[in-house]
Amino acid sequence: MTEAKVTKSRSKSPEVETEAETADQAVSGAPAERPRLRDAERTSKAILAAATKEFAERGYGGARVDAIAERAKINKRMLYHYFGGKDALYVAVLEGSYVAIRSAEARLDLSHRTPTEGMRELVVFTWKYFLDHPEFLGILSTENLHKARFLKRSARIFELHSPLVAEISGLLDRGAAAGDFRPGCDPVKIYMSIAALGSFFLTNRWTLSTIFRRNLSDKSEIDAWGEHIVDVIFAYLRP
Repeated sequence: MTEAKVTKSRSKSPEVETEAETADQAVSGAPAERPRLRDAERTSKAILAAATKEFAERGYGGARVDAIAERAKINKRMLYHYFGGKDALYVAVLEGSYVAIRSAEARLDLSHRTPTEGMRELVVFTWKYFLDHPEFLGILSTENLHKARFLKRSARIFELHSPLVAEISGLLDRGAAAGDFRPGCDPVKIYMSIAALGSFFLTNRWTLSTIFRRNLSDKSEIDAWGEHIVDVIFAYLRP
């Protein structure tokens, strides 16, 4: 083999090498499809993770496909291959953000907890989730600026939230039957109250800290606010 041929061989992209390896596996009888699927899943997850950071930090208008591809360590052509374009990628990020929090909530298994235990668990979980995933609030803030224009394109969004409403409704019904909660509470309003108390604190703590001369980023303030949310919700639910 000439030096030119050797150089050409070494200049193959990782994607070409992966395809060649897959072809060799197919000839030898080894399972080729599974590694290819794993590569696709990894690439898709990397793109979504990078896009989530970009959209959360820069908003929809400021986010750039080139920057997302660079964050994901892929070429832009691959991004378009997987998601089609910026709009479709942004919708996928929105859906993925909601899937993540709804999946985590499902693991709380609220239907098998007492009403008071389950409600407290939901409040504490939501507060901690907001603290641990600031990008979630960033994405929601961006989409609200657009009046949910992109979210309305999602065919999945309602079905993602229906189980949560049903879980909270179950807690409220069982709590009312046991005399722990007052009857007739709206599960959507309860969740909105929990989310509002948490998100307002976090998205406004810098201005509030300045106005009231109190460091709301201090751990003691954050912990105390989490307990305050619990107290407010249970004060409302009290029969």
